[in-house]
Amino acid sequence: MVASASTQRVRDAAEPVVSSAGLVLEDVEVGRAGKRSVVRLVVDLDEDAVGSLDLDSLADVSRDVGSALDETDAVAGEYTLEVSTPGTSRPLTERRHFKRARTRLVRLTLRDGGAAFGRLHEVDGDTLVLTPVDPARGRDTTGEPTRVALADVARGLVEVELSRVTNDDDIDEEA
Repeated sequence: MVASASTQRVRDAAEPVVSSAGLVLEDVEVGRAGKRSVVRLVVDLDEDAVGSLDLDSLADVSRDVGSALDETDAVAGEYTLEVSTPGTSRPLTERRHFKRARTRLVRLTLRDGGAAFGRLHEVDGDTLVLTPVDPARGRDTTGEPTRVALADVARGLVEVELSRVTNDDDIDEEA
């Protein structure tokens, strides 16, 4: 897909700022909302990082990108800048997305029609290593990890966990 000239100007201005903050520029979108342009950036931590991007870092990079856009006149006229993270609803489509999803529950749809579910423990080369999780209770269990070739994955999604339960947690299992 070829980016529009305005999208490319924004990407050229924003990418060095995002990179210098130790982040990755995932996506750039430039559109219109009435008389203003709307610039949407999606940024993420480096693929080797585990966890989430904190709000202070997001605010810092947003401010710095805004300054860079103003200095370079990358956007004509007034604009609104929106900087966000991919969030858990992002489909896992690239190796780096899977690396970022380490420690999370993932549900995989395989190209052969099969499925896999578990906690993404690691990305070993082009192989995903999933540790077992009881799908009914969301509890990590013991057992052999499942290894899935990245090339065999048709679709991957992070499962949202409201609270993570491990074997070490004491749970009141009264009925």
